[in-house]
Amino acid sequence: MDEAAGGSAPGEPEQQALFEWSDTAPAHVPGGAFRDSPQARRMLDVREVYAEPAALDSPRGQEIMARLPGVRVTEVASHWRIPSLHGNDGNIARWVRVKTETLVLGVKHTLTTRPNGRSADWIAPGPSNGCAMACAYCYVPRRKGYANPITLFTNIEAIVAHVRRHVRAQGPKTEPNQCDPTAWVYDIGENGDCSVDALVCDNTADLIAAFRGLPTAKASFATKFVNPDLLALDPRGRTRVRFSVMPEADARLLDIRTSPVGERIAAAADFLDAGYEVHFNLSPVVLRPGWQRDWADLLTHLDDVLPARVKEQAAAEIIMLTHNQQLHEVNLGWHPRAEDVLWQPAVQETKRSQNGALNVRYDLETKQRSLTRLRQLLAEHTPWLRVRYAF
Repeated sequence: MDEAAGGSAPGEPEQQALFEWSDTAPAHVPGGAFRDSPQARRMLDVREVYAEPAALDSPRGQEIMARLPGVRVTEVASHWRIPSLHGNDGNIARWVRVKTETLVLGVKHTLTTRPNGRSADWIAPGPSNGCAMACAYCYVPRRKGYANPITLFTNIEAIVAHVRRHVRAQGPKTEPNQCDPTAWVYDIGENGDCSVDALVCDNTADLIAAFRGLPTAKASFATKFVNPDLLALDPRGRTRVRFSVMPEADARLLDIRTSPVGERIAAAADFLDAGYEVHFNLSPVVLRPGWQRDWADLLTHLDDVLPARVKEQAAAEIIMLTHNQQLHEVNLGWHPRAEDVLWQPAVQETKRSQNGALNVRYDLETKQRSLTRLRQLLAEHTPWLRVRYAF
């Protein structure tokens, strides 16, 4: 567990991590857009685009392609059905490279806002699907086969208009709940990472701008990537950023190509000062030898480094690991060491999720015992960190 996930063991596919950004030269120049920096290009260096014709013809699609001169474009009938990506088991060994070099552009035809009631009141139609990061436990690839690069939806005007109509139809929130005491909370990043999407286009900026003018609602998204460009978007308290954190030993093994956990924590004050509400996702909680000690160390670090103004408004979600048989088999082909801790049949049981997927989660007794212990650690090390939701 001490070996960094960014290094490849003999016989394993090449892996890339972003834990040592200091070795990337030249350094990011302050004052310039982060998405034009070497660090951003290390995350996403697009060499190939698959696109629906309508997406290419849209204003957002044209903006994206203007930033990618000379990149090869393959037109496809559907962003969901690309044989060379989806269902092609030859992509397992190129799992990370596909995420780095491939981009898909599509049009989101079904605009639906679903009730949630857990992390958020509502799940908004997301502006993307997939991610350039490669977290070993991510649920999104389960529906896409053997590759899961970013798919950006270019009809952002329709998505924003739908969300505005939905928010206005709700009227004011009259009863507080675990999502928020006064505002309707809309998760805008269920199937992607809005911070990474912002490296490519302004979909995230457009949604943040929309919620700025919706006084009864807040946008919300979880992220594992620190993108300083988001600091200039002026959310005015109407967007909640949830930085996902976990012990460093777990992150180095499982959070492939993400910002280091320490950077995510250090960014909290900057995002708060820029007008965001800042919460934390303790996610996922992975049970393995030493987990209690390492979570105690992480919580102590949070308490030591976060300024009072962050603590006063912070809240947390606790999300225990959910895994999946299909993802387990994919991971065995590109990152088998992750499965040493993710796949634990002795303490896991099959559960059907809200969307119908058949997943593997910790059995009820193990989960309840572990949640109780984690709450004890929170009370001891971060008594200021209110738990908004535990799952």
